[in-house]
Amino acid sequence: MRYVKEESGLLNNFAIEPKMYEAEPPTQNQKRNYLILGIGGAILIGGLMFVAVSVS
Repeated sequence: MRYVKEESGLLNNFAIEPKMYEAEPPTQNQKRNYLILGIGGAILIGGLMFVAVSVS
């Protein structure tokens, strides 16, 4: 366990930090999937709003 003992006798614990890595940019296939999911979500929300307005 990593800790530091101060002059007054207090112990300070520090968390173990995970390894850092750089995120990779999305591939063309992932970009296409994001676009399809976004359009599908927009259609779903639009349909739900249409149903809510038509019922009320």
